[in-house]
Amino acid sequence: MCGIAGIFNLSSAEPVREPLLQQMITRLNHRGPDGTGFYTDNHVGLAHARLSIIDLEGGKQPIHNEDKTIWVIFNGEIFNYIELREELERRGHRFYTHSDTEVIVHAYEEYGDDFAQQFNGQFAIALWDSNKKRLVLLRDRVGIAPLFYTQQNGRLLFASEVKAILPALAHSPTLNAQALDQLMTFWSPVSPETLFKNVYEVSPGFMLIVEHGEMTSRRYWDWQFPVSQDEYFSASEQQLADELHDLLISATQIRLRSDVPVGAYLSGGLDSSVLVSLIHHYGNVPLRTFSIRFEEGEFDEGNYQNELIQHLGADHSRVHCANQDIGNAFQKTIWHTESTVMRTAPVPMGILSGHVRSQNYKVVLTGEGADEVLGGYDLFKEAKIRQFWAKYPDSEFRPLLLKKLYPYLDLSKGRGMTYIKSFFGAGLDQADAAWFSHIPRWNTTAKCKEFFAESLKAQLGDDAIETIAKSLPRALTRWHPFNRAQYLEAKSLMGGYLLCSQGDRMLLSNSVEGRFPFLDHRVIEFANRVHPKLKMKVLNEKYLLKKAMGKYLPPSIVNRYKQPYRAPDIPAFFMDNKPLEYVSELLGESALRDSGYFDAAKVPRLLKKIEQGRAIGYKDNMALVGILSTQIWHNHFIKNFNKNFKSGG
Repeated sequence: MCGIAGIFNLSSAEPVREPLLQQMITRLNHRGPDGTGFYTDNHVGLAHARLSIIDLEGGKQPIHNEDKTIWVIFNGEIFNYIELREELERRGHRFYTHSDTEVIVHAYEEYGDDFAQQFNGQFAIALWDSNKKRLVLLRDRVGIAPLFYTQQNGRLLFASEVKAILPALAHSPTLNAQALDQLMTFWSPVSPETLFKNVYEVSPGFMLIVEHGEMTSRRYWDWQFPVSQDEYFSASEQQLADELHDLLISATQIRLRSDVPVGAYLSGGLDSSVLVSLIHHYGNVPLRTFSIRFEEGEFDEGNYQNELIQHLGADHSRVHCANQDIGNAFQKTIWHTESTVMRTAPVPMGILSGHVRSQNYKVVLTGEGADEVLGGYDLFKEAKIRQFWAKYPDSEFRPLLLKKLYPYLDLSKGRGMTYIKSFFGAGLDQADAAWFSHIPRWNTTAKCKEFFAESLKAQLGDDAIETIAKSLPRALTRWHPFNRAQYLEAKSLMGGYLLCSQGDRMLLSNSVEGRFPFLDHRVIEFANRVHPKLKMKVLNEKYLLKKAMGKYLPPSIVNRYKQPYRAPDIPAFFMDNKPLEYVSELLGESALRDSGYFDAAKVPRLLKKIEQGRAIGYKDNMALVGILSTQIWHNHFIKNFNKNFKSGG
C-alpha cells in the first residue's frame, strides 16, 4: 500500500505545479516512506509516495504505457499481476518493469473501462489518459484502499487521505454535520459522504470518470445475493466445504506474493487461526505472527494465541497494550483516522502495526472480513432470534434464547429480561424492514446524539436511516434476511470503519500493508451463493468455514465462544478517576463552545458521572469516545488548519 495525490483541471487554466503536489504528498510519508514520484502536464498532476513491496528497484511510480500517453499512480496490490501480465504480453503489450502497477495501464488499453474486472486485489487507482484528456479514479470492490476527492476553483483534488488534499484548499474545511449524524448511528458516514463537508470518497466498487469537464460515477461491482431458492448452490455440505477450502488456499497463496517478508496477525480467534494455519500448511514462507495482549482479562485472548502458536510452531511476538497506552496514543490515532470513532479499538491496532514495523516487516495478512462474508457476528444470531420472536412478540419463551448468546454477561432473571426486551425488542414491529437486523445496534449508538448542540441539530436534514435506505439496492428486499444483514454490515461497519479507521489507517500509520484473504472477491462471490443455513447452522456461526478448515485447528479454538475484538474505552482516559489533561481541556466548556458540535452543559455532566464511577454500558462508553474523538478531529483539521496544513506543519 502507498499514498497517492493529484490535481485535475476541470476548468482552471492555471498549470498544475509540482511544489503544490509536493506539499500534498508529503502529508502521506507514513504511507510511502520509500520514495516519491511526480507527473505533470497542462491538465493534470500526479504524485505518489511509495511503500516498496513488489519490484523494489523498478516499480517507481507514476508508471506509463509504451508511448507515454497513459499514466497511473496506484495504492495497493494487484495480486494476480503475474497471470495478467502473461495474458497481456500474449496480446502484444510490452512491459518495462516487473511491478504489478504496470499491468494497470495495459489492462486499461486492452479492456477499456472493464479493466477493473480483471483485477484480484485491493487498490485505489488514478489513471490519466492524455489522448482522451480523461481521468479515471477507481477503488477496489470492498473498500480496502481509501480514495477521497473534492472540487475547488475549477480543480478536482484527490488523495489517499484527506490530509493530503487540505494543503491545496484555500480555506479551512468544515464539519459535515449530516455525516456526523450518520456516523453516530452506523459508526461511519453513508458513502460517499465524509466528516469533511464537500469532501467525498470514491465508494467501494465504483469508478469516477472525469472527461470533457463532466464527472460520472459508475459501479462495477457489488455484493449480490440470490433472490430465489434455485440460485443457491445445490451441492452437498462437504462439496461446498471442499470448494471453500480450495478457494481460501488460493486467496492466501496469492496474497503471499511479495519481494519483502510477509507476516500475519493472530488474535486467537477462528478467523486468524484459519489464516495462520493456511500459511503454515500452504504458504511456503516462514510463519511469522504478531498479536496484542491486554492488561484486562475481558479483552485479552493470550491463552488461545499461545495454544495455536504451540500447535503450529510459529515464530511469534506480541505487544502488550495498557490502558494508559491507549489514552496516550488516542490523539495521534485520530490524526490518522481523520474521523470520529465510537470505540478505542483502533488504537491498539496502531500500536501493533508499530511493533510489526519495528521487526522489519512491511506486510501482514489478517482475518478481516470472515465474519461479514461467512456469517460470524453475534448480530446475525440476534437477528435470527429476533425474526423468530417477532412472529409472536408477546412470547416469554422466545426472547430467552437471546440469553444464551452472551454467557459472559450478567443477565440475571429480572434484570436480564428487562435488558433483553428493551434492547433486542426494539423494532420487532418492523420485521420486514431491510434494516431490521441492525435496529438495536443503531438505536444504541444513536443515543450518543443526545449530546448534540442545538446549533448542530439545526443543520441536520434527512434522518440517517432514511439516507442509508436510499443507498440500498432494489433487490435487497427479495434477499434472505440473513443476507440483508450481511450486506448492511459490509456496507456500513466493515467498509466505513473496520477497513478504514481500524484497518488501513492504523496499518499505514506505521507503513505496514494489510492483506485480507477472506475479502478475495472470489471468496465473497462463492459465499454469497451459499445458503444462510450453512453459514449459521441454527446458532453455530461460520459453520461452513469450520467444516472446511476445522481439521487444521485445535478443537478448543474451533469450538470456543466468539469473542469480538474490543479494547478498554473509559478506563483509557481516566487515572485515579480523573480525566487525562487533554481530555479535560477538549471536553471543557470553552472547547465545546468553540467547536459548537456538542452541548457544553451535558458533556461535563457525563465527565462527572464517569468520575463518580456511575458510567456503565455501551452508551456512556461510546458517548465519551465519540465526543472526544470529534473534538480531537476538530482540533487537528479545523482549528489548527493553518498551522498543520498551510505553514509546513
